[in-house]
Amino acid sequence: METIVRTKIVDVLKSEAFGTTVNVKGWVRTRRGSKQISFIALNDGSTIKNVQIVVSVEDFGEEYLKPITTGACISVNGTLVRSEGKGQEAEIQAREILIYGTADPATYPLQKKGHSLEFLREIAHLRPRTNTFGAVFRIRHHMAMAIHRFFHERGFFYFHTPVITASDCEGAGQMFQVTTMNLYDLKKDDGGSIDYTGDFFGKQTSLTVSGQLEGELAAMALGSIYTFGPTFRAENSNTPRHLAEFWMIEPEVAFNGIEENMQLAEEFIKYCIRWGLDHCMEDIRFLNDMYDKELIERLHFVLERDFIRLTYTEGIKILEEAVAKGQTFEFPVFWGADLASEHERYLVEVHFKCPVILTDYPKEIKSFYMKQNDDGKTVRAMDVLFPKIGEIIGGSQREDDYDKLSDHAREKGVPVKDIWWYLDTRKFGTAPHSGFGLGFERLLLFVTGMGNIRDVIPFPRTPNNAGF
Repeated sequence: METIVRTKIVDVLKSEAFGTTVNVKGWVRTRRGSKQISFIALNDGSTIKNVQIVVSVEDFGEEYLKPITTGACISVNGTLVRSEGKGQEAEIQAREILIYGTADPATYPLQKKGHSLEFLREIAHLRPRTNTFGAVFRIRHHMAMAIHRFFHERGFFYFHTPVITASDCEGAGQMFQVTTMNLYDLKKDDGGSIDYTGDFFGKQTSLTVSGQLEGELAAMALGSIYTFGPTFRAENSNTPRHLAEFWMIEPEVAFNGIEENMQLAEEFIKYCIRWGLDHCMEDIRFLNDMYDKELIERLHFVLERDFIRLTYTEGIKILEEAVAKGQTFEFPVFWGADLASEHERYLVEVHFKCPVILTDYPKEIKSFYMKQNDDGKTVRAMDVLFPKIGEIIGGSQREDDYDKLSDHAREKGVPVKDIWWYLDTRKFGTAPHSGFGLGFERLLLFVTGMGNIRDVIPFPRTPNNAGF
């Protein structure tokens, strides 16, 4: 086969160099035709669209073409010509075809028919080849690029925080332990507790649930930083919104108060959505047509509206008034309640009809590191609430008073001995600072319109599921 530099299909379909010889490589989506001519739909992942390869059966022979079925991988040299069919500008008239790999049509699971998302999760090693997951994972890439560009353009520094940690940022205890000890022969001390002195780190360690605490240390030196990495939570939850392994984006900014924090969050989320519409429209349109007819409308809904800002207390009052007028919720509404998604979506979708940022939550339902207000009851927390999703961003101004921070940590059951280094920053040049966390997969749920968080990450990790 003649050696010709490969052209990606996304570029072939844009090209007007008709009459020239091109090379494309990819995986066969379908092959159809007659005894005289075959039409191969080829895709290489660079675009949701396929390029049509026109093949003369007489030139190649039926026996040679027989292995070219759905799932096969081939390289094609041919002439780029204007397409006579509808829906495409260009196609390739094949001169040479090299078969890299075949796929048994009797056993290849991705035949030309509809497959449920549940079934595709069972073959996560192959599902990126489908239109749906090709679209989702291209969007995932572009969202990651948007995140890095947003912060870089604003002078933030990308800071890498550890995956293995000896502290529990949230104080919830739902962490995966990391150990090199023999689990069949665990040594215990006189009190019956596990003795970690012989373990790799000499103490109990876990996979991180957040890079925030270490990120705050960096903000106290570099001013503005962001983290973007994997986080883990051993929460035995099988809802469409929870994963055991997920990615978090966590900016921390020195000298920012809660107002600046809210403004940054609004600018950030709008930037990402605008980036998606500007760079992923073909994929978003496909997902809109296939899964969520209101997706594009909802993305513009967020872009075109200023976010409403109100306190948790005001939000509770609105919800209580709604209940009094006959609105029903599965979970009760009262001051001090940790709002459920149904409450958050009511505020966004029904009452205000725009995104909402709730602030000043009761300190009992929020984390120990949030700055306490003068009322002694609330903290300077902020949650950004979106249609369909509910909470998409959670953040706060951080407590910069050493005594208040250490006291609140004790109240929440966070061992002060494990976060002495974090408390140190409140003794040595403390400063007001704020930050927030955005679950990357929550953002992708919103931008793609997918209904289950397991379908926006390549290999989901959930209870009893760690395959692939």
